[in-house]
Amino acid sequence: MTDAIDATETPTPRRKPKQPKTMIGGREMKPATQMMGYGFDPALSEGSLKAPIFLTSTFAFENAAAGKRHFEGITGQRPGGAEGLVYSRFNGPNQEILEDRLAIWDGAEDALTFSSGMTAICILMLASVGQGDVIVHSGPLYAASEGFVAKVLAKFGVTYVDFPAGASREELDEVLKRAKAQANAGGGKVAMIYLESPANPTNALVDIEAVKDARDAILGGAQAAGGSAQESDCPIAIDNTFLGPLWQRPLDHGADIVVYSLTKYVGGHSDLVAGSIAGAKKWMDPVRALRNTMGGIVDPNTAWMLLRSLETVELRMQRAGENAAKVCAFLKAHPKVEGLGYLGFIDDPRQQDIYDRHCKGAGSTFSVFIKGGEAESFRFLDNLTIAKLAVSLGGTETLASHPAAMTHLSVPQERKDALGITDNLVRISIGIEDADDLIADFEQALEHV
Repeated sequence: MTDAIDATETPTPRRKPKQPKTMIGGREMKPATQMMGYGFDPALSEGSLKAPIFLTSTFAFENAAAGKRHFEGITGQRPGGAEGLVYSRFNGPNQEILEDRLAIWDGAEDALTFSSGMTAICILMLASVGQGDVIVHSGPLYAASEGFVAKVLAKFGVTYVDFPAGASREELDEVLKRAKAQANAGGGKVAMIYLESPANPTNALVDIEAVKDARDAILGGAQAAGGSAQESDCPIAIDNTFLGPLWQRPLDHGADIVVYSLTKYVGGHSDLVAGSIAGAKKWMDPVRALRNTMGGIVDPNTAWMLLRSLETVELRMQRAGENAAKVCAFLKAHPKVEGLGYLGFIDDPRQQDIYDRHCKGAGSTFSVFIKGGEAESFRFLDNLTIAKLAVSLGGTETLASHPAAMTHLSVPQERKDALGITDNLVRISIGIEDADDLIADFEQALEHV
């Protein structure tokens, strides 16, 4: 028989240990170690070494008082959210364990998971803006992200101001002044600064630290009256999909929210679609509330698969990064290659400075510029054997695509020209195959150009 629970008690969720162990020998365990068990106690699930997949639409409450308390949290009548499991549109064991582990990688207080990266981005933005508000964003962005801002949010009176990824502090100041004036004219505020770094597909980097300094100086938040520190009400969010979670930690450099398409490196096997955001609870709570209303939480099976993938994400990304360095060294010297957008070979001093301050590795996704145009790029793509002609990135297999004709086809030509998304740009995501085999594949494909 279940013991009675006092109505004033906070029920303890039974799928998590009360105090996850994060210290060993007087120091904190590395993320790769914590991925093996953080947030889950086998004793609470019949001794199962791995978390089971919890396929249920709803959860039984300990008693009526507990149910009331959970719904007070879900509906926002009490801060902190639900303190237990309620309904699978809101939360679930697999999703919460996954969110706990994702937060570890970026040093975040909290994380939320979604059914896709674009679901994460759309709900994040919708939770942050109101009529008359302005979003400031870097460029280029993933085409769907840019389209959501320019086409969908515009229907609700939200406008935007954009800037090139490599903008200097002076340029950022001017952009934010213009955005502030635009927001004032519309009766709103600058609601969010949204970055993508490295940018898709050019690998252009954004100076996160300069963006934060400009935000604090132009939009307020650096100093309150009397000189006391004050946090800004305009968050800096960044899509870290190309380098995260291993090669860049944006929250360490001034970002407030980090965004991922978990489909890519975190999932890593091209067999699922999911997304996430992470940051301080003050930024996560409004997004959680809207996710509770709209749905869009990742499903239990996908969450379980991502828990599996997190156990090897460091190994996979390291191998892919090593392969990419070897492949790019070959491509750089090839006579039919005009140039590379690879973070291991940066020509611009400004971009190199950002890389040195922000990045821990060059990644394994890059752009290669084939001498010629669309026809030459297509011949190269059509003759690849090991590398697969497909969009997406970060999987165990090598993928190649043509952004101008595929992922960024809907972007106006003038915009593509300004962003450097040319007809001879091919995007490559290197996998974990043998590097010599990949080089041989690229070599024979280039013979057809």
